[in-house]
Amino acid sequence: MTDTLADHADAGLRRGEPLIEMTGIGKSYGAIRALRGINLRVNAGEVTCVLGDNGAGKSTLIKIMSGLHPHNEGSLKVDGKELTFASPREALDHGIATVYQDLAVVSLMEVWRNFFLGSELTAGRFPLAGMKIKDMKRIADEELRKMGIVVKDINQPIGTLSGGQRQCVAIARAVYFGARVLILDEPTAALGVKQSGVVLKYTAAARDAGLGVVFITHNPHHAYLVGDHFIILKLGGTALDKNRSEVGLDELTTQMAGGDELTELSHELGR
Repeated sequence: MTDTLADHADAGLRRGEPLIEMTGIGKSYGAIRALRGINLRVNAGEVTCVLGDNGAGKSTLIKIMSGLHPHNEGSLKVDGKELTFASPREALDHGIATVYQDLAVVSLMEVWRNFFLGSELTAGRFPLAGMKIKDMKRIADEELRKMGIVVKDINQPIGTLSGGQRQCVAIARAVYFGARVLILDEPTAALGVKQSGVVLKYTAAARDAGLGVVFITHNPHHAYLVGDHFIILKLGGTALDKNRSEVGLDELTTQMAGGDELTELSHELGR
């Protein structure tokens, strides 16, 4: 599985090579400061896990990296060049693809149609161009098989697939269309144990293929299974920033649960 995914990876990338570097990133919406002083580095062949509760700033961070919103403070570098994305299309042009929690799929539309949604293959010139349906079906089926996903019928509605399979279709699509950085927004949040395992397996496969993966989650157990670096956000700031060798699952879980605040609450309740 990893070898076939690697066919899409940039052969010039080396594990650990920085793809995205964020330094002192801040974002304000009027008087509301959503992020402040965030430092984050996404390396090729590594998974950077960003954890935090609702309101911690995870969504804002995703929007900045994916080109939805510009940052107000700090610098964002892609391949060493400082940039401010004007749109998600610009981020995609730099190889940054985001798989959102709601997946943005059309449930009643066929699997292959969702795979090429917005990027359909056409023959001829507009407005008489026709879709290359046979080619799109073949390519979608081949790319999904490379991910180890075998659907009964490439023509079946994507809504008939399991949640884990739909996530993997989105990952396969991003890889096929040239992603070098893959941002996964809470990919296991609505999944059971088995389907979460499927998504985590393909997250690791994308990492091993040389992609830089940003794994957004509130689940420290899922993060620790695939993560190389961990950042915990709290109220728009950084509460923890450590490599895997510097932090264990217990500390990650404790910090995610509130750390010192949880200990203080425990003492208060004990009294």
